[in-house]
Amino acid sequence: MKKLLLGTTAVSLLALSSWANANTTIELQRFFGACEAEYGKTTDVSAAVGECGIITTLVNKFEADNPDIDVKVTTVEWPGYDQLNAQLASRSAPDVVSMHYSAMSDYQSRGLLVPLDKLLKDQGIKATDFTDAAISSVTKEGKVYALPFDNWTMLFHVNNNLMKKADLMKADGTPMLPTSRDELFAQGKQFNEATGKPYLVQVLANETATYARIFYTLMMQQDSKFFADPGHIDLSGEDAKAALTLMKNIMDKDLSTKNMDYPAAVSAFANGAGGIAVNGTWLIGSYDAQSKQANNALSDGYSVFPVPQFFKQKDATYADGHGWVVPRGDRSDEKMAAIGKLFKFLYDNDYEWSRTGHLPTVKKVIASDKFKSLPHRSDIAKIATTGQALPAGVLRQFAIQDILGEELGSAVTGNKSIDDALETAQYRINDLLENI
Repeated sequence: MKKLLLGTTAVSLLALSSWANANTTIELQRFFGACEAEYGKTTDVSAAVGECGIITTLVNKFEADNPDIDVKVTTVEWPGYDQLNAQLASRSAPDVVSMHYSAMSDYQSRGLLVPLDKLLKDQGIKATDFTDAAISSVTKEGKVYALPFDNWTMLFHVNNNLMKKADLMKADGTPMLPTSRDELFAQGKQFNEATGKPYLVQVLANETATYARIFYTLMMQQDSKFFADPGHIDLSGEDAKAALTLMKNIMDKDLSTKNMDYPAAVSAFANGAGGIAVNGTWLIGSYDAQSKQANNALSDGYSVFPVPQFFKQKDATYADGHGWVVPRGDRSDEKMAAIGKLFKFLYDNDYEWSRTGHLPTVKKVIASDKFKSLPHRSDIAKIATTGQALPAGVLRQFAIQDILGEELGSAVTGNKSIDDALETAQYRINDLLENI
């Protein structure tokens, strides 16, 4: 019996060995931008900067460490769901796809995502390894449908050099930020008079996401229950009117840049065109790196903080996140094992991804001294508790974001009244949800 068992074990090991040495291809589709010219061949993850640089280098490093696995990367224009929908319809979906938590329910509810519980368990990854915010976002009907990769939100990125010129710096070297709507307008006026530049740099052209995200934050700060019923939005109250009025007043009182799309706004803040960029966690790494270089607008003068609390009811910020999903499809055990190995690698490198500015999803990373020592993390740490998502039962969140952002934008620019924009947004969103 002993001899037979040894023989069986040897055969099993031989089979596993040949399995591991097989050439397996993973088709990975992601957003996060394209930067092949700079990072296409790099494998030193610690030297990479920014979302695109870090994810590109991570994949390169994984391939270098696993020569038996080929990761074929397709980069899609953000957010990439039109392409994914077409691929799913034609049964040609990639093996791994980057996906926002807010989009997952749309796909999971139609059976278009593969549950990952066994895949993660086989790699020694447990649900309890992740923060509650992360694992709850990817768990649907008791099953895990994505490897949580981060949590993100909108922030106030601050040019301290310009704030100093406007006499808006505290004695401790940190910028004075508004704690109310009145202070927002007073400080914005003071900044503009001192610098001749707008107080805020915002993404407002060819854009719906920023409008919606800021609106969600302002509603959550009022402890609004605008999605008390996940199948119906309520924008008829004074809370919605107050949120949109604040957004419009910022424009009417010339506190913000105007007509800038995303690339223009990112570049404008980097070049000193305004005091505070209202943008996401993903820019912390790039702006911090710039601040450590000489002779530029942010040299020795960059800081970043959560969006201030403009309504007294609740300290809250709208938050979302990115995960890695496996779309429905026929895949061999070998391919699923390779995907598991890739996910374990990404899990093990959650710290490296957190250098983008996104909040890590792995508890031990958040608790580590290495993470805590990263620049600015103590200033945004409270988002781990104040970050708030839309209710998990809300479907079509990206479509809702587009509708809401479109209508909010029309009010902010003066093409519609505030009442008309909110009424139309509510009608369009509820019509969408009622006809799913």
